[in-house]
Amino acid sequence: MVVLALTLFVGAIAVFSVGLLLWVICRNFWTEHIPKGITHPVRLRILSCLLQLTMTWGMIFEKLGLCYAPQFASFLHDLKPLKRDPDVVVTNLHFGTIPVKLYKPKEPSTIPRPGIIFFHGGGTILGSLRTHHNVCLRLSKDCGSVVVSVGYRKSPMYKYPVMKDDCVVATTHFLKSLNVYGVDPDRVVVCGDSVGGNAAAVICQIFLNQTDLPRIRAQILIYSTLQSVDFQSPSYQQNAHIPLLTWDLAFYCWCCHLGVSPSWKSVVKNRMHLPPEVWKKFRKWLGSENIPERFKKRGYQPIPLGPVNEDAYRETNTAMDNVCSPLLAEDDIVSRLPETCIVSCEYDLLRDHSLLYKKRLEDLGVPVTWHHVEDGFHGALNTLDFGFLTLPCSSRIMDVVTQFIKRF
Repeated sequence: MVVLALTLFVGAIAVFSVGLLLWVICRNFWTEHIPKGITHPVRLRILSCLLQLTMTWGMIFEKLGLCYAPQFASFLHDLKPLKRDPDVVVTNLHFGTIPVKLYKPKEPSTIPRPGIIFFHGGGTILGSLRTHHNVCLRLSKDCGSVVVSVGYRKSPMYKYPVMKDDCVVATTHFLKSLNVYGVDPDRVVVCGDSVGGNAAAVICQIFLNQTDLPRIRAQILIYSTLQSVDFQSPSYQQNAHIPLLTWDLAFYCWCCHLGVSPSWKSVVKNRMHLPPEVWKKFRKWLGSENIPERFKKRGYQPIPLGPVNEDAYRETNTAMDNVCSPLLAEDDIVSRLPETCIVSCEYDLLRDHSLLYKKRLEDLGVPVTWHHVEDGFHGALNTLDFGFLTLPCSSRIMDVVTQFIKRF
């Protein structure tokens, strides 16, 4: 009887799993769009279905009160075996209480090496030291550099500003220990993708006044999150349903990180979460007129400002902080930032963040190296060395980054 009951239970789970997979696939085709400009659309579709499947299972476990949905999804993402390279030594360390991975070329060097502080992406809810292992491995090997990847705490368990605090602690520890790791204090760069690019930009701004520490030589921002107030720029409208970052997923991440109620979705979408005087102040940096016309050809409809919802404003105004929106930092901060490499992707929800920050930096005299990936999408770099699911644009992004670093 017990065996029969167990068999029926396993069978029921199997049927449910297959049904859930079919539902996710159907929903993916119904809600997400892959443009013709993206090469290998089938691979992207598979990646998108896998992401949705892990998050859907996570939502089920969250409803059961077992864990947060992103926690379960991250657990599944981290099951992928780590690649090894005989030319790079990888060490697991802790900077204080913060886990980091240290990547160092095995071959001895007679001179100090460049140092790269890497912050992984994932919308503050996903991503880990493991998901970005291949990227850091390649950076260390191809650039002959020491890479430290920071395992900051994530949302929704740890909300703003915990991620920033962890990144500051890890960066400070590394900058104080460069001689221990054989790093040249004049060749330290910060690098990150997606929200990791936000961390890199914020760290650069925060450490401008840390005169007792080595100065950060450059920042590398790969399809980065650089402002958290405007969800209706041209790229948000054009790429709202393109994987791997849809408008709905970006809003979910935003709510998880800032502790904002998802009920404000329509308010935020209609730009009613900030008063008109705030929009007027930020227009010089966020206005669509700052974005080249060629990036509006796929469609853009300006959203007129409506009356502010005061309750929403009180709950969401943290998004204006420089930590959430480094793009909105004052000129006296942005003008002193180091040389910058910016990578943007055409089919990325956050594309305009890169375009707007590029303009701000250049207007204030900061040297910028910009590379736009015409067939790129958000999260493309994570397909690097991903077997059948590897997308060619990931290698091009890596080449741009390594060539930039090799200049120092």
